Amino acid sequence: MAVGMSRPRETHVAVVRAGEGPGTAGEPAEGPALGPVDATVDPDDLPDGLVIADETGRVICFNSAAARITAVPRAAALGHPLEHALPLEDLKGRRWWVLTDPYGGLATRVGQPERNLLLPGGREVLVSARYVREHPTGPVRRVVISLRGTEARRRTERSHAELIAIVAHELRSPLTSVKGFTATLLAKWERFTDDQKRLMLETVDADAGRVTRLIAELLDISRIDSGRLELRRQPVDLSAAVERHIQALTANGQTPDRFLVRTCQPLPTVWADPDKVDQVLGNLLENAVRHGEGTVTIEVAPAPAKSDEKGTAVTVSDEGPGIPEESMGRVFTRFWRGSKRGGTGLGLYIVKGIVEAHGGTITVGRGPGGGAEFRFILPVSTPAYLV
Repeated sequence: MAVGMSRPRETHVAVVRAGEGPGTAGEPAEGPALGPVDATVDPDDLPDGLVIADETGRVICFNSAAARITAVPRAAALGHPLEHALPLEDLKGRRWWVLTDPYGGLATRVGQPERNLLLPGGREVLVSARYVREHPTGPVRRVVISLRGTEARRRTERSHAELIAIVAHELRSPLTSVKGFTATLLAKWERFTDDQKRLMLETVDADAGRVTRLIAELLDISRIDSGRLELRRQPVDLSAAVERHIQALTANGQTPDRFLVRTCQPLPTVWADPDKVDQVLGNLLENAVRHGEGTVTIEVAPAPAKSDEKGTAVTVSDEGPGIPEESMGRVFTRFWRGSKRGGTGLGLYIVKGIVEAHGGTITVGRGPGGGAEFRFILPVSTPAYLV
């Protein structure tokens, strides 16, 4: 039965509570019944495209998201056969509805998994389908199709491709150096003086360290993205940690008067992963020294954290040109590198992931001296058995 196109908004979607929804019409619910469903949702409120065809194969629902994703007007779809409203083809050019035959074939089929299909003109859409039957082997009464655009998948694919390209580039240079120096030393060991050998081996060691750091960054990203970043919490003295990093920087050639440390006592005891905290501080201080100018100011002070919990705030600022306003929102994204930045562009992304894994926050802005200012807050996070 065809549905008149003059009333396209009468088809609604029932809201199914937990434990009520059967996998197929007519199947018993897995959980206890919670009463009749009396709520409905306008299909136009759904974020994904929704297309429903009746038992005759004619479209009875075509929401606004479906019209936007497919560029097919609602009026051109409602009441028309499914294969005409959505003339989908697979990547080999085969007509999708003829190939899958929703209303024929095996009576045990329940639908089609999501896959990438094409509309006329080459528009790509992600399509999944559900075959609704009154009983498991009965005829199909409804075909429910979900449509999604491919923009998010494309962004993910571009991100992965960019990651691979950057990793390949960052690995090629040090590995070429390591291979070249080791091959030279092995072939012509007796021709070099001890000083020349030491210089070559020091270069190999530095390049091997660079590769090790890159691999560590990639592992950190993997753990952050999958929510598997492990924290070994213990009491951490943030002011002492800052002092250690400054001593290391001055030992490596930075002048002591380059740094100004301000600590507001008393500081609450913060329970955090000391290695991860060192990673955050090291990245922020290295960025300030390498890419900033003038005095690098580090402030450590008590601060409120999330949910009114006490915490400690660490602010690192410099007096350089700072970060352009238009780039502030992208500083903590993957691969962000300012005009003068080197490296992989993964450091600040990892810093944000570590801080947030601790339940803290991190922000970027413009410091009093005009340079970049990074401020992160770590909550106290006292273990429950000590409360």
